[in-house]
Amino acid sequence: MQKLGLHQSLQQKLSPQQIQFIKLLQIPTAELEARIQEEIAENPALEQGKDDNYDFEDSETESEEDISFGEEDNTDDYDDENNEYDDNDSDAYEQNEAISDMNIDEYLQAEEESYKTQDTNYSTDDEEKNFPIVAGTTFVEFLETQLGFLKLSEKEQIIGKHIIGTLDNDGYLRRELKALVGDLALTYYIEVTEKEVEAVLKKIQQFDPPGVAARNLQECLLIQLKRKKYEEIHTDEEKQILDWAIEIIEDNFEEFTKKHYDKIEKRLGLSDEELKSVLKLITKLNPKPGNSSDSEGSGSQQIIPDFIITNNNGKLDIALNARNAPQLRISPSFADMLDTYQKSKRQDKGVKETIAFVKQKLDAAKWFIDAIKQRQQTLLKTMHAIATYQYEFFLEGDETKLKPMILKDIAEKIDMDISTVSRVVSSKYVQTEFGVYPLKHFFSEGIATDEGEEASSREVKAKLKEFVDNEDKREPLSDEKLERMLKEAGYHIARRTVAKYREQLGIPVARLRKEI
Repeated sequence: MQKLGLHQSLQQKLSPQQIQFIKLLQIPTAELEARIQEEIAENPALEQGKDDNYDFEDSETESEEDISFGEEDNTDDYDDENNEYDDNDSDAYEQNEAISDMNIDEYLQAEEESYKTQDTNYSTDDEEKNFPIVAGTTFVEFLETQLGFLKLSEKEQIIGKHIIGTLDNDGYLRRELKALVGDLALTYYIEVTEKEVEAVLKKIQQFDPPGVAARNLQECLLIQLKRKKYEEIHTDEEKQILDWAIEIIEDNFEEFTKKHYDKIEKRLGLSDEELKSVLKLITKLNPKPGNSSDSEGSGSQQIIPDFIITNNNGKLDIALNARNAPQLRISPSFADMLDTYQKSKRQDKGVKETIAFVKQKLDAAKWFIDAIKQRQQTLLKTMHAIATYQYEFFLEGDETKLKPMILKDIAEKIDMDISTVSRVVSSKYVQTEFGVYPLKHFFSEGIATDEGEEASSREVKAKLKEFVDNEDKREPLSDEKLERMLKEAGYHIARRTVAKYREQLGIPVARLRKEI
């Protein structure tokens, strides 16, 4: 039996313009231009051009005036003692009045409380985006061009193109030959054997870059070594080193990967110096041939800094990339059209629908321009807070000067939600005098020291890397020894934390760092 009931509930809603601002805030500079062009194409009321009501800065030189601060010269709109901006500036962040509601759960996810203990401490809705650089020839096209030079049958051509299309970004063939046979039967309706596929694969493995289409690292290194043996002119000594290298990779690969050099020396009857020469040759080989081709464009990333920070005699000038400040305006002709229709004596259904359509497009254009301007202000406000917090680092570029900082610290400093700061930080970069850094680089957890202060985890990592760089490679330091050394230096961390930081730095375990 159905019953009617009355329930009272409280829900948080987002207006369409708030949703638009959230989405614009998260995208990086490289994607912003495409988003603006998409909006202009969809909305005839929006066009590029300077408007007095929305006067954006049009050059990096002018935008450098936006924020600058130092130990003796801080901006008036920021109170370093109270860590707050003036109330007048906060007015720019107020949202427009909603015209229709939408459930906030569809656009925001609850922030995890664990951000305090995570090294990255970012929102779950952060997205990592790759922005490909347009290249004349892709890696696949580069290989298919070489395939075209071979005298292959139509069937072999199909097999070759399928193999090339199956290679991963590193240039490896990860699928089994049996699976490729099935793919060819289902996709191209041709029956082939594993031997036929392997025969074409062997030909592709002779392509440039050397080692491409290998099925594993061992095969990749062997392909490169054998090509060196038959395609290059060597002295007798070099030929002997090549033979030893091939024998090590072919018959002693497990010992090589585990750095059991004593076993290799015993089996091959090599001295320490001879083994050093062989290892030097092997380490010069390319383990990822797919990433080595100059013709490949699919794996490259185009990094466009969103901010530029310069040190002007102790005063940091923060500039927003000019591409973040486009000149947009409401189309005057479209606005005139609305005025004309409203003054028209004819007010039938068609005219009213036209007026409603024009109003909708004008409102959408205004909201978009407001969202772009608000995005500028939020980016600058957040970057200013980060630069203030990490002032010493931006002066000298010393990693050990980085202070422990989490999203909550910046959110409290600029009086915004953690999710907003997370969106600003996501996929954004800052250009400094010491290089280009992702904003996430400046966030790290704190480690207690003997002095009772907190040191950044990056400072601890820098110290850890220093110990490893200066160790005796014949007797590498274990994680236990590194833990003791860090404690002696004043950093109290557990061995498992040492292992975590070592892995994050890309430093292998002690056994794999051993050299002869």
